[in-house]
Parts: sequence; C-alpha cells; structure tokens
Amino acid sequence: MIPVDKVREIISRHELLESKLSSDKIDKKNYAKISKEYSDLNEILINAKQYLSFDETVSDLEKILSDNETEQEIRDLAKTELEELNKKKLFNEKKLKLFLLPKDDADKKNAIIEIRAGTGGLEASLFAADLFKMYEKVSNKKKWLLELISISKSDAGGLKEVIASIKGQNIYSSLKFESGVHRVQRVPETETQGRVHTSAATVAVLPEAEEVDVRIDDKDLRIDVFRSSGPGGQSVNTTDSAVRITHIPTGIVVSQQDEKSQIRNKEKGLKILRSRIYEFERKKLEDKRSKDRKSKIGTGDRSERIRTYNFPQGRVTDHRINLTLHKLEEFMEGEIFDEIIDSLNLRAQEEELKILEK
Repeated sequence: MIPVDKVREIISRHELLESKLSSDKIDKKNYAKISKEYSDLNEILINAKQYLSFDETVSDLEKILSDNETEQEIRDLAKTELEELNKKKLFNEKKLKLFLLPKDDADKKNAIIEIRAGTGGLEASLFAADLFKMYEKVSNKKKWLLELISISKSDAGGLKEVIASIKGQNIYSSLKFESGVHRVQRVPETETQGRVHTSAATVAVLPEAEEVDVRIDDKDLRIDVFRSSGPGGQSVNTTDSAVRITHIPTGIVVSQQDEKSQIRNKEKGLKILRSRIYEFERKKLEDKRSKDRKSKIGTGDRSERIRTYNFPQGRVTDHRINLTLHKLEEFMEGEIFDEIIDSLNLRAQEEELKILEK
C-alpha cells in the first residue's frame, strides 16, 4: 500500500506548480526546472486521482452488490466494474510506486564512455573497436551527439582504448548498465583452423560532471607534462604537450595526449577527471546508504562480466537478466539496442520496488 498522504502530496504539488506557471511573477531562472517537474507530475496525475478515489468508488459498488432489491443486470455490471477497478488499482499503485522511487540525479546527465581492450590480444582490440562502432551507430540513430575525447589505436584497425562523451536526453540512464566486461566469441581472421576464440573488452560509463558538481582545488592536483608518444613508444611531438593529472585525495590519474596543445589536453583531462571523481563519490555514498540498494542486475563494476557476443551462433546474451537475442548482427548495427536496455531498466525498477515494499 502507498501512504495516502504521499499521493495527496503529488496532487497538491501539481496544483502549486500549475499556479506558479500561470502567474506572471514566476522566476524566469527557475521556469525550465518548474516546467519539467510539472510535466513529470502531469504524467502521473490521473493515476494519483484514481488511486485516491478507489475506496469511495468501491464502497458505492459494494452497496449495489449487497442490495438484494437491485436488478440482476445492474448487479452483474457492478461486479464487472469492481473487477476492472481492482485491476486498475494494482496498475495505478505500480505506476505511483515507480514514480516515488528515489531518483538518481545522474540519470539526466550526459555520459562519458570508456572502452578498453581486455584479455585476448589483438582480437580484444578489434572487439573494442567493434563496440565503439556499435555505440556510434546507436548514437546516430537516437540523434545523440558523440564526441571523441581520446583514442589509442592498435594494429590492424583495433583500439587499445577510446574515450568519448555522449550528449542528449537522459544519456546516463540509457547507458549506465553498459559498464562491465563484454565478452566476444568468434573466429579471428588470423585463425587458420577455424577455432573459436574468446576475448573481452571493458566498458565504463560515467555521468559527465559539470564544474558545479565537483569542485577541484588546484592544491589537490599534481600535473606532469611529457612528450606524446605513438605506437612503439616513439615521440610524435617535439614539445611537452601531453598531460598527466593526478588527483591526490583519491589517487585518480588521467593522462591525455591526443591534442597538440598542452592547454587542450589539460582541458580534456580535467573533464575526464571530474567525471571519475563524481562517480567515485557517488559509489561511496551508495555504499554508505545500503548494500541492499545496489541493483541485483549489476553493480557497474568493470570486472563484472555482463554480456557475451557469440558470432558463430549469431546471439547476444545479457547474463544479468538471462536474456538472449538471436539477432547479433542487428544488435551490433544499433538496431535493437533498446530491447536489452529496456529490459535492464525494467528489472532494476522491479528490484527497487521489492526493496521499497520490504
């Protein structure tokens, strides 16, 4: 059961915001924020009102059913309506519970995605490149803006590491369950006997932090500069343009050397550093709140195997929700990405509801 006062608060808040938005005295600085909250409440308002009127409507129907003088046809109609009403109550209750779940402020943020080749040598770097191409295709289809921050290539077109920012609507909530180990099973082009090899790449998705989210004091930073190096370690720059930034309190280190300008490398490095510190602090806070609150579908740990891409069988399997799709080619093209993402989000909500109902 949902406390009635919580539901009444939704209706009262909606009325208050409606009044503010119709007033010419509204603070223009907060207009967008208020409009967004009002829009969110609009989506749940009818459910809240129906939930509050349930007892009264049921009482009226039960009176009809208990009155022996009521015609049978009307009694049958009342019985049918009561059954429908009970179904609607369960639906409204679930919608309201989902709405009242604690919100993660990071869900609305843009994201920084980091992909690194794992075990498997050259094949792992090729798979890391394939994963990056997949996220590029998903971004194009969804009209998200993907911007490359840094890239480190391997031989034969593979990637040792790639870091990019993705901007759009609620990006972090769409991609946060991608963090972890992605495993691939396929026959490498260099394999002469047709044997299937297993290799892996790691993905980390971080909410992109703004300066207001994370304050970094200069005294907490150690910045080292060095010359950019290419494959084999040879110098590719005659100036010390590469930057290594160490955040002393957390020990987080970021290196950036893609740009020829030391200033640009420092800017990009600080952008990555800010997001890693933000995520570090979020994890600490989450651990303090309760270990039970961590979703059972995954902790976001980079060492956790989350998905297997089996090319010989044309299937992709998400191990956290035991979901297998025999549409690997479409998935790698970004066509059915939402089928897994929506299932992951739904499972996460169900786990949160179980915790809320304890």
